[in-house]
This record gives sequence, structure tokens and C-alpha cells, in this order.
Amino acid sequence: MPFSFSQAVLQPRFVVLAFALAVAALPASAQWLQVPTKGIPRMPNGQPNLFAPVPKMADGKPDISGLWMPTSRYIGNIASDLKPGEVPFKPWAEKLYKERQDNKSKDDPTGHCIPGGVPRSNAVPYPFKILNTDGMVVILYEAVHSYRQIFMDGRPLPKDPNPNWQGYSVGRWGKDGDKDVLVVDSSGFVENSWLDNGGHPGTESLHVTERFKRKDFGHLEIQVTIDDPKAYTKPWTITMPLELLADTELLEYICDENNKDVEHLVGK
Repeated sequence: MPFSFSQAVLQPRFVVLAFALAVAALPASAQWLQVPTKGIPRMPNGQPNLFAPVPKMADGKPDISGLWMPTSRYIGNIASDLKPGEVPFKPWAEKLYKERQDNKSKDDPTGHCIPGGVPRSNAVPYPFKILNTDGMVVILYEAVHSYRQIFMDGRPLPKDPNPNWQGYSVGRWGKDGDKDVLVVDSSGFVENSWLDNGGHPGTESLHVTERFKRKDFGHLEIQVTIDDPKAYTKPWTITMPLELLADTELLEYICDENNKDVEHLVGK
């Protein structure tokens, strides 16, 4: 059965995973999909206790590391929680968005295995792993086998960056009421970025602010503010929930291996 990148993006990861397991020659244990995760609080029946307290790092800040799974709600429309008309498009951006809707997103760069960018990569229904390292937070995305580096060493965002699909990211700790949150600023994106599969546009002026808040052991939310003065009349904000995946691991994802998408991106 040919594998389609767009199918992988649009379907929850567990559907594609079920297919992968069905055709795999090796047992699932050989892929580290059933290895108990160390340090996970568990209930009496051995299941992970996702409502246990937030773990802390040595400095007392929340430890947001772990393997996180987005919901599939936002990949088709990152503004799905907003009411019609609440996305503050500029006229040209709204026209472009409607064209992408009408032609079924046939020009979507991810159909050619381009990384999704920010915040789109956090909405793809495939897991990603957050790692804390010295002076940096690293995110490893299963989808398209991509990554981000979030520098925590106090450096500013570059003033004249070479545009990137994933942009450039710097982070710091801030507050949400009495809770510590990781605040990440990202910019330096390419001119033709897509914020979701539906085609909300981004430009080289895009600035994304993400606020990572771990609510308890198994639940993380990312509040995302889109500030792109070329495409939108004012900043707008959405919040994406994620759930911890325990006792499993990332799978290798090679987008352009047997990719059947490009020939089918014909729109209408």
C-alpha cells in the first residue's frame, strides 16, 4: 500500500501507527513502542497517572520535557476555536486563504516534504519530544523528522536572519498567574509559510509567541499568539492542548520515501 504524506498529516498518528504495526516484519517491542517509561507516576493498575502533580526541574521550574501528542483538531484549521470572522485577515490574506480552501490546498509546501513551521508543527497529530538541555530546549518532531532549537541563554532573535521554515526561537520563563510558563518567541520565517493545512498564510513578518504551560503530569497546553502585520490587522491567539504519551517512542518518519502526494495535489 503506498504511503501518502497528506494522509499521515491529516490522520491521527495512532491510525497510521496501526497500519505500520500491521505490516512490520519486526515485533512492536523491537521498535520501542511498548517499553515502560521511567519516572512515570502510576496508578495501582500500572497505568500512567496523567493527573499527578507537575514535575519540577532542579531550579524549581516546571519540567515540560516528555513525549507529547497534539489533538487533530487544529491541523486543518488552527483557528477552529475562533468564531467566523474572528481571524483578523487583511484583504489579500483572506483572499489567498479562500483560494487555498477552494483548491484543496494543492500548493501546500508539506506535500513536498517541507517542514510545517511554527506553530503548525505543534498541531500535526504526530507526537513530538521536548528535551531540556544546557541552555536550550529542543523539540524533536516525528512528522517530517524535523526539529527546533529554543535557545535559553539570553540571546536576542536575529535582526537580519536567513529565512527558515522553522524560524529562529528564543525562550525565557514567565508567569501565568502564579504558574511558571515557558515563553518562546520565534521569527525569521520564510515568506510563504502556512499556519495549518487549510492555508492560513504567514509572511516573513510573522512573529509567533508560544506559552508552554504544564497543567499537571500528563497535560500541556500551548497558548499561541500570531503577530504578522503584513497578513493580519492585529495579533490573534489560540490555545492548543496536548497529552503525554507514556510507554512508547518516536518512530522514524521519512517523508520523501515512497511519497505519493505530489502527483495527487491537483486541487480542483
